[in-house]
Formats: sequence, C-alpha cells, structure tokens
Amino acid sequence: MAIEQETEMTDAEIDDFLSRHETGVLSLARTDEPYAIPISYGYDDDKRDFYMRLVSTPESEKRQFLESSPAARLVVYDEADSSYRSIIATGSLESIEPSELTPEEIAQYGEAKRPLFELWADGKEELAIELYRLEPATLNGRRTTVDRQA
Repeated sequence: MAIEQETEMTDAEIDDFLSRHETGVLSLARTDEPYAIPISYGYDDDKRDFYMRLVSTPESEKRQFLESSPAARLVVYDEADSSYRSIIATGSLESIEPSELTPEEIAQYGEAKRPLFELWADGKEELAIELYRLEPATLNGRRTTVDRQA
C-alpha cells in the first residue's frame, strides 16, 4: 500500500468534518506519562471549541490525570475506501462549572453523545461527571489517499 496523495484540509473542511462526527480519542499527558481514552464530543464550528462530559471515579487514573492540568490532544479520524481523514486538536482542557454555561454551550454538550448503556463497577454516587472545554491552540486536518494495489 502506497500513499498516492496527502493534503492539508482547509478550515472549512475541518469544521465540516468535526461537525459531522461525534467521537474521537482524547490523549492526556503529564511529564512523560500518557493516558488516552475514547470520548464523545460536541463541536462549535464558530468558536472552534470542543465540549465533552468526562466521567471518572475517585481513584481512577482518568481523575488523576484531569486533576493534574495535563496537556491534551484530541484525534478525530475516519476511513472510507482508499481515503483517510484525521483532525488533531491540541491544547488544555478547561473544567466548566454548569452554572457558568451559556445556552449555546449547553447545546454543544447536548451534542456529546453518551453510550446507549452504562456499566459501572462503582455505584453512580461515586462517579464524578465533569464538563470540559478544549479550546485548541492548534487544529489541523489531513486527507490521505492510498493506492491499495501498490
């Protein structure tokens, strides 16, 4: 398999792609330790911000990372036939208090889908459900076409 063509996506293409997708992989890093999780997000294509609800338990690795103000990277991607597209957003996560949300932000959190079912080892009273915004410092997209016959 050989790469036929690789191009950078325009801002309009990035916004369209992110508005039509709802899941990605959020990677958090502190010092030299990484942590990655699949997440659902809402995307505001005017502000170019991501909105997500993150659920954790008191002793979870996720909570430890979130409390450490880690660097964040969100990857959203897809594959269709011989074409791959990926968007990478980098920045910091900002915890948002529900009382501080604007109606527009509430709508974005509504776009962040939840699984149709939930399985938790701990009782729900132990869960912390926190709202976060990722205002990207960088937001880049790439489209790659491959020749599957090569």
